[in-house]
Amino acid sequence: MAGQDWVDKDFYAALGVSKKADQAAIKKAYRKLARKYHPDQNPGDKAAEEKFKSIGEAYQVLSDPEQKRQYDAIRAMAGGGARFSAGPTSGRGGAGGFEDVFASMFGAGTAPGGGSARFNLGEGDLGSMLGSLFSGGTRGGYGAPGGFGSGAGGGFGREKGQDLAAEVTLDFATAMSGSTMKLGVDGKTMTVRIPGKIRDGKKLRLRGKGRPGPAGNGDLVVTVHVKPDSVYSFDGKALQMQLPVTAAEALVGAKVQIPLLGGKQATIKIPAGADSGTKLRLRGKGLDGLDVVARVQIVNPAYPSNRVVDIAKQLASAIAADHPDFNPRSHLEGR
Repeated sequence: MAGQDWVDKDFYAALGVSKKADQAAIKKAYRKLARKYHPDQNPGDKAAEEKFKSIGEAYQVLSDPEQKRQYDAIRAMAGGGARFSAGPTSGRGGAGGFEDVFASMFGAGTAPGGGSARFNLGEGDLGSMLGSLFSGGTRGGYGAPGGFGSGAGGGFGREKGQDLAAEVTLDFATAMSGSTMKLGVDGKTMTVRIPGKIRDGKKLRLRGKGRPGPAGNGDLVVTVHVKPDSVYSFDGKALQMQLPVTAAEALVGAKVQIPLLGGKQATIKIPAGADSGTKLRLRGKGLDGLDVVARVQIVNPAYPSNRVVDIAKQLASAIAADHPDFNPRSHLEGR
């Protein structure tokens, strides 16, 4: 992004945060506004679309510590009255207003006797200083070939194009299997490959898909949102699910059917004497060859009949008689 764009745009105001906001506050403000103005939530609303672009642009700069530092520095110069224009010169310094700005920005302090400490802006000094600030260094001084102000070398002239931001929302099954999607970004349609097994909040950086610039195109950063599934979750290694079973199934063992992502079914065996929390694994049965890990969850009827209650009492008596040392709460004793 050109320096003048940063001078003209208040990214803090775009996100509604103060200049002292930390990264957590900046991210929280961006996500809130992105949900509000996302094109999917505002179909056909050009104002919302422009707002979505502006907050994405602001977040790309403020969420990157290096770009944020550069942005704050440029805004500080503009706010302090400095301009990139010729003016009266004095001594070797030659740039007047620049010296005051850099003194306040980089701690030149106060000179002995109460006067302002001045920078010696001789051949190469200003170019080196600005090159370090804005482009990681230049190969020449101010006005030198390749230096700041030459129009062909370092400084602003060597910046990459602006990064662009986009968001996609996937259902859980698509996030696990991966997909190729077409996104409308900055007035263009781009094809984006979403890899499988992706998790909510993951950012994909597509190099060179941003806006053009003198040093090459910027990047496209795609934030992926994954809708939660009613049955499954993903821990980064396997598909996880809760498997409800009756007390009878857990006690005597059973074979039950479970749904798989993609519409298929699988049979899982519950061993006799299974407890709540017992893990059962189906290797390679999940989408794209993932394992399925089912955790047993014993569920009882809310209003058991008198017959069920009578049988349960008989069962309790039988357990006490046949397993006198069994105590399901033994781990609580002595607490």
